[in-house]
Amino acid sequence: MSPSDASAVISPRAEQVHRGIDLDAAASAAGQLLKALGVSTDTESLRDTPQRMARAYAELFTAPGFDATTFPNEECYDELVIERGIAFQTICEHHFLPFFGKATVAYLPDNRILGLSKLARLVEHFARRPQVQERLTKQVADWLEVSLKPKGVGVLLEATHTCMSMRGVRAIGATTVTSTMLGRLRTDPRSRQEFLTIATSQA
Repeated sequence: MSPSDASAVISPRAEQVHRGIDLDAAASAAGQLLKALGVSTDTESLRDTPQRMARAYAELFTAPGFDATTFPNEECYDELVIERGIAFQTICEHHFLPFFGKATVAYLPDNRILGLSKLARLVEHFARRPQVQERLTKQVADWLEVSLKPKGVGVLLEATHTCMSMRGVRAIGATTVTSTMLGRLRTDPRSRQEFLTIATSQA
C-alpha cells in the first residue's frame, strides 16, 4: 500500500482479540477458590458472586478489536503527535490484582498519520489481558513502530499497582513509571527531551 492511498486499515498485531472463554467453568473455579479461602457463598448477596467474578474477568481479558485507519501525511507534518492522559486499567499477572493509571503515547510522523482515537484504543487493546507494566509499555510502542512506520515513537505509563498498595509493603500512593522510546525519540536527545517534558508536565 503506497503512501498516496487515501487510507489504510491496519489490524491489531500479534495476539487474538477473542479467546475461548468458558464462563461456566470460570464460575465454578471462582466458587471453589472462594470456598478454599473460607468465604461462604450461601448468603443471598454472595450466591451469584462466582458468576459475577467470571463475567468481570472475561470482560477484563477480552481485547476489543479496532481498525487502525491511517491517512496520508499530505501536509508533511514533521512534529510530534502526542496524546496525553489516556486512562487504562488492567490486571497484574503476578497477583491478579488491578493496576491502573495514565498513558502518554507519541509518534513522529513519516508518510502516514493515525486517527487520534486509535492511540487510546491501542492502549486499551493491549491492557485487556493479564499484564506487567513494562510489557504493556513496549507492546504499544512496538505496534506503532511496526504498523505505522513513523520516524519515532514514545510511550510513557504511570500507574498505581494495588498489589503494592493493598498487600505486602502497602505502599499507598506510590506510582510506577515506565517508558519506551524508539527511532528518533531514542537517538535524538532533543526529540527525547521534548517528549519527556510534555509527557511529565502537569496539564
